[in-house]
Amino acid sequence: MLLLTAVAPWRYRRSMALEHFDWEVGDVLVLNLTGPITLGPGTREFRQLITDTLESGKKNILLNMAEVYYIDSSGLGELVAAYTAATRRGGKLKLMKLTQRVQDVVQLTKVYRIFEVFNDEASAISSFGPEPGPPA
Repeated sequence: MLLLTAVAPWRYRRSMALEHFDWEVGDVLVLNLTGPITLGPGTREFRQLITDTLESGKKNILLNMAEVYYIDSSGLGELVAAYTAATRRGGKLKLMKLTQRVQDVVQLTKVYRIFEVFNDEASAISSFGPEPGPPA
């Protein structure tokens, strides 16, 4: 007797590339990330995204991670590198809406000590402070 088993295609989670879209609120650039930040394409794409953002003059960055379903140690390293790069340019990098899985990794590795993490966009944006006005 031959037993054939069919595997439903939705049971496999293909490793999709990190994707993003962005919008600005005052002097803060919100980057909405989707996908994994893992060794390989995910970390390369994330590093290039942060480099391009900083080189375009945007210094205050808020990462919306509501759709980042996984991050590995390389991804955490890239987050720390991005934080350092933004800080060196006089900016800030903050995190928002961590998924439970990402939040667990961030807490387990104690990376949360570096980042300010917010549950909603309004409080995250206001934490950057008011836009400086023109000099008097």
